[in-house]
Amino acid sequence: MSSGFSSHKDGVIAEFEPAEVSILKSLVSQVLGLVEPGLTSDDPLERALGIGAAQAPSDPVLKRLFPSAYEDDEDSADFRRYTEATLREGKRADAQTMLDTAKPGRSELTPEQAQAWLRSLNDVRLALGTRLEVTEEVHDEIAMMSEDDPRYPAYVTYDWLTYLQDSLVRALW
Repeated sequence: MSSGFSSHKDGVIAEFEPAEVSILKSLVSQVLGLVEPGLTSDDPLERALGIGAAQAPSDPVLKRLFPSAYEDDEDSADFRRYTEATLREGKRADAQTMLDTAKPGRSELTPEQAQAWLRSLNDVRLALGTRLEVTEEVHDEIAMMSEDDPRYPAYVTYDWLTYLQDSLVRALW
């Protein structure tokens, strides 16, 4: 088996080279740093209830990871205020699961761990894709790109993450 995922009777088998695990952990750690708790309310009761600030993020990656739920700014702000803290916590938990279970060689993931990997891989792809300004023509761009292009390693990494996500979806299916 090449690097990636395959189905197993009790879950999913993950198989990675040490360098691949290092890349995955680095990328997941970066996303984890981005989704640390956002702005919180000044009100102690709201903080205790997990109610956050209503301000939309200015960082394009965070905008992609936490998109506005409504076109109307006021409705979107209300929705964000009551949901973003929980969404951030979920993304942090998924990223931590990936960090805790990513190991060189062959390892087994429970169905729950595999689902966390899937969500975390998606977040990493969204973050990297946003930074790279990836379009639907990304595969054509990579095929035409010179290996000397300074963007090449990042685009190839994005393509590899796409492959991993696809192999994990197939293993779970």
